[in-house]
Amino acid sequence: MAPERVINPGTAIDVTVEAAASTVQIQVADHGPGIPAEDPSRVFDRFWRADASRGRARGGSGLGLAIVHAHQGTMRVASTPGSGTTVAFVLPAYGGPPTPARIDGS
Repeated sequence: MAPERVINPGTAIDVTVEAAASTVQIQVADHGPGIPAEDPSRVFDRFWRADASRGRARGGSGLGLAIVHAHQGTMRVASTPGSGTTVAFVLPAYGGPPTPARIDGS
């Protein structure tokens, strides 16, 4: 079974990466339906899903949050119902400044 789409195909997802002297922040923003106003505080609760009908076969495993915590990082979420959701995480920077990379492979 294919995963359920929460936003329409062709809708932009914005990804930004900001490097500072001691941290790297990665932010992912969509322009989908957003998270209901009563739910953003629950986003990082273990096993919680905005859509209760979604099981593990149709959704994520929460691995991303575990990876962020394993690297002593932090996460935050901001959402506006009807306008989209932004998830940002900050990780300690290791080994000097990152080398810029292009998504198109060039």
